[in-house]
Formats: sequence, C-alpha cells, structure tokens
Amino acid sequence: MTLELKNITTVVNPGTSEEKKILKDLSLTIEAGDFITLLGTNGAGKSTLLNVINGSLKPDTGQLLLDGLDLTPLSEVKRASYIAQVFQDPKMGTAPRMTVAENLLLALKRGQKRTLRPRRLQAHLPQFKELTAKLPNNLSERLQTFTGDLSGGQRQTLSFLMATIARPDILLLDEHTAALDPNTSAELLKLTDEVITEKDLTCLMITHRLQDALRYGNRIIVLNDGQIVLDTRDKENLTEEQILTYFAN
Repeated sequence: MTLELKNITTVVNPGTSEEKKILKDLSLTIEAGDFITLLGTNGAGKSTLLNVINGSLKPDTGQLLLDGLDLTPLSEVKRASYIAQVFQDPKMGTAPRMTVAENLLLALKRGQKRTLRPRRLQAHLPQFKELTAKLPNNLSERLQTFTGDLSGGQRQTLSFLMATIARPDILLLDEHTAALDPNTSAELLKLTDEVITEKDLTCLMITHRLQDALRYGNRIIVLNDGQIVLDTRDKENLTEEQILTYFAN
C-alpha cells in the first residue's frame, strides 16, 4: 500500500510565546515495499513524523492517505489495523506481566475486533515456538516467561516480532536498536532486514547511525528543521560526508 502525507504541519504551544512549528508543510509519498532510513539531528522532526503517522499526534494541517483511505481522523487504536511500531525503549510495546506467548497472541490479533471467544493460547504455541526458534536471544525457550523478566535485547526482539507477526501495511521503527549493546543491536538490525525483505514490508526506520542508513533499506530521507532536505534512492553513490552536509542549518 502507498502512504501519502500531504502538507503536514505540527505546532507545539500554539498561541503562546513558545509557539513552534515542528513539521513544516511536509509532503511525502511512501511507496509499497519502500524500506526508508530516516536521518536528522535532534529536533529535526523524526519522531514527530512517526507520531503523526501512527496517530498519537494529530497534525495541525494536512492529510494522511493509505491507498486512498483517509487516516487523518482515525485514532491511534484504529490505525493499529494498518500500522505497527517498535519504539526505542525496550519496555514499550510489550506487556510485562504477560508471558512471551501471551504477548505474541495479543500481537497476532492486532487490529481485530475484541470478543469473548477463548483465546486458544495452547493451540498457537507450536507456531510461536517455530517463529521464535529463528530468532536470537533464545526466545523459543522462554515462551512461558513473563516479559518483564526478559533482558532488554530479548524484549526488543519480541517487540519486533510482535510488530511484524500480523504483517502490517506500514512498519515504523523509532531507533529500535539504540538502547541495546552493539552486538545485540547488530543482531536485531540483521533480523530486521531479513524480515522486511522476506515479508516485503513497507518500513520507515529512524536511525542515528549513518553507516546503518547506507547499509539498510532502499531509500534515505534526511529531515532538517521540520522539512525534507534529502530524499534519494541513489544510495550507492552517496557517502557519509555528503549526508552530513544536509544536517547543517
């Protein structure tokens, strides 16, 4: 599916001396199958852009269309049928007092209407065992472990699996490896690339590492002061030094 953002503007502290525009008349088309790495300095508007897409922040002006469907008036909960996100903090995105298997079952039913039917957790355990067996961090041996007892790396890996298990139309990754140690971060990024490629997902990934932006994905976007200053698929001819020139105000 194609996601279109048309003339998006967001304002904080409106009508006060502290009023500030974060996103400034931003327009962007994310094509089906795009794996975009999103770069920018602190305050450039990266997380604000993801929040506008996931519905946790309403734009002051503009419109969001998913294959023609107007997402703009939809709440964050209703957008969960189409959009999944993994956050920077491993504690977000999972329920700590539920087991790994229970979290996966919850994710499997993301966006579906809630009913009083039996949850049939036991019937799904072979599927969850098979899925987690392919992942690092021995999650397949911890299906009955409460998520709050997992390591940060295990919990973030689980968050990523939960976000992709039901194949979202749009996957948002907000520096999802930034809080992890280098080895765990590298493992999760490798898994991220494999799953996005295998499932042909459409993804927007914030990263602060230029190397990762050049290595992963098929398109790079740089935000500066709430506007897109670089949007290219020509990654092979792009260097870290060239990207850095777009960070300057």
